[in-house]
Amino acid sequence: MKDILDDLLGLPTENEVVEFKEAKQQYDKNKLGTYFSALANEANLANKNSAYLVFGIKDNKTLVGTSISDKQLNDYKQEIAAHTSPKLNFVSSKRYNKDGKEIIVLEIPAAPKGMPVSWKGFKYGRDGESLGALNDEEYQRIKDQVIKTDWSAQIIDDASISDLSQNAIKEARKRFSQKNKNLEEEIQAWSDVVFLNKARLTINGKITNTAILLLGKPESEHYINPARSTITWILKDSDNIEKDYEHFTCPLLLNVEGIGKKIRNLKYRYISDSSLFPDEVDQYDPYIIREALNNCIAHQDYTLGGKIVVVENENSTLIFSNSGEFIPKSVEAVINADAPEQNYRNPFLTTAMVGLNMIDTIGSGIKRMFKIQSEKFFPLPEYEFEEQKVKVTIFGKVLDINYARKLAQLSNLSLREIILLDKVAKNKHLTKEEAQILKAKGLVEGRRPNLHISSKVAKATDEKGDYIKMRGFKDDYYKQMILNYLEKYKSATKSDLDKLILDILPEVLDEQQKKNKLRNILYSMSKRDASIKNTGTNRKPIWIKSLSK
Repeated sequence: MKDILDDLLGLPTENEVVEFKEAKQQYDKNKLGTYFSALANEANLANKNSAYLVFGIKDNKTLVGTSISDKQLNDYKQEIAAHTSPKLNFVSSKRYNKDGKEIIVLEIPAAPKGMPVSWKGFKYGRDGESLGALNDEEYQRIKDQVIKTDWSAQIIDDASISDLSQNAIKEARKRFSQKNKNLEEEIQAWSDVVFLNKARLTINGKITNTAILLLGKPESEHYINPARSTITWILKDSDNIEKDYEHFTCPLLLNVEGIGKKIRNLKYRYISDSSLFPDEVDQYDPYIIREALNNCIAHQDYTLGGKIVVVENENSTLIFSNSGEFIPKSVEAVINADAPEQNYRNPFLTTAMVGLNMIDTIGSGIKRMFKIQSEKFFPLPEYEFEEQKVKVTIFGKVLDINYARKLAQLSNLSLREIILLDKVAKNKHLTKEEAQILKAKGLVEGRRPNLHISSKVAKATDEKGDYIKMRGFKDDYYKQMILNYLEKYKSATKSDLDKLILDILPEVLDEQQKKNKLRNILYSMSKRDASIKNTGTNRKPIWIKSLSK
C-alpha cells in the first residue's frame, strides 16, 4: 500500500479512477456511494482492476490526515453493500502514516464485465475529476461486454446427446419443420446429431447450455450449474397468500406448455354498457402468456443463478419476472422502433428459439402484447426494472371503466397515445415531451405531474363531471366563495377556509398541493386584490373583508 499511495501522490492530478478527499473526521455516506459507483465504472472502462478513494488528502494533494475510525469504516462498508447493484464492497481499506498524517486508502473493485455499478438505483461516472451520471455511450460499452460473451453458446464438454430428452428432440423437429416447410422431407431424414446442429442447438455435435435448457432431461440441469433452468408458477389469493405452486425445469421446450396450462384463464364479462364492449373475452390472451414466458427464457441472465417466476393472482393479474437488466433503453423505445433489437444477452439461445417458433426476431412481440390489451380496453402491460430483475404485470380485467370508455369511444388514438394515456390513468410520470404529445391532441390538461383528461375527452366520453373534479374551477370561483363566506359570517379562520375550499379543489392535487393552492389564493386576495385582510397572526390568521372593498 505504501507503493500505491506514493504512486497516487505522484499523479499530476486526480483522474477518472483516483479521488482525494479531506474527510478529516467523517464522510457523507451518500457521496461515498456515488463515488464508489463512478470509480468502479471508470475502472472497468479503463480496463483496470481497481480504483482508489483516499481520505486525508486535499484535491491539491496537501496532506491533512483523517481521524475516521474503524467503526466508521465498517459503517461505510455496510452502507455500500446495502445500496450498490450488483452488490460490491471495498477490496481493501488500509491505513498509512505519511509525514505524520494518517491516510486511509480505499481500494474499489472495477465493475464486473457487462454490469455497470449503481448506487441507490443510479449509475455514476467521471469526466476527468468531475462526477456525474454515467453517459449513454459508457453505459453501452460496459453492457456490451456481457453480450459479447454468450453464456448460451458455451459448450459442456461432459454432456452428450444422451442427456437430452427424446420427446423434446421430437417436438423440436416438428417445430423446426413447421418453420421451414420447404425442407420438411429433408429434415425428417436428418440424424439427431445433424438436426441439432442445423437447428443451432449444438455446435459441431457438442452440447451447449442452450441444448440443456430447451431439450435437456430434468436430471441434466446440473450441467449448467450455477445457472438454473427452473420456472416456478405460484398461485396467490386476493390477500396475496400463496395457495399453490409448482416447479418446472428442463426441457423448457415442453414445459412451457405445462406452465400455460396451470394458469386459470377465466372468461371476463364486461359491465353492460350498450354496444361499447364485447360480451366476454379471455382474461389473458394465449399469445401474451406465451410471449411473456418465452421472453423470460430468452432474456434471462443465467449467470446470476436466479429462476423465472410466474405469479398468478386471483385479483386478475399475471406477473412474469426474470433475472437480468432490460437491455433496450426502455419499453417505449422497443415499441416505437418496431424493429429487432440489435443486441441480445443470449444470441445463441435466441436464434434457437426463433428456429423452434418460440419467439420471433421482427421486434413486434411487445408491441403486439400492448395492442391486444388495448383492443380489449384492459390496462397495458406494466414493466418494472429493479436491481438485476425485469418484471412485467399483465392485467386480466378492466381497472378503470372511465379509462376503458375513453379507449372505446376515441378509436383513432395511436398506440403511443394509448400508452401515454395509460400512464395518466395509472398516475405514472410523464416526460415533458410525452405531456406535450397528449396536450397537442387535446387529450389532457393541467401541468405535470398533475395531468387530467381534457374537456374535449370528457365531452366525447360523457365524463364532464369527472373532468370538473379533476380540473377544478378557475381561481375567481374560489375567491368569490371566500368573499361570500366573509359577507355572511364576517370572519374566517384557517380551519373555516380549509373546510370551505379544500374538498372542491382539483382531485388531481394531493393534500399538500391543495393547501398550497389555497394559500396562494389567499395571498393573491390580500396582497394583489386587497379584497381581504388578516386581523390575526401569520400562524393563526383571522380573515375579514377589506373595508376598501
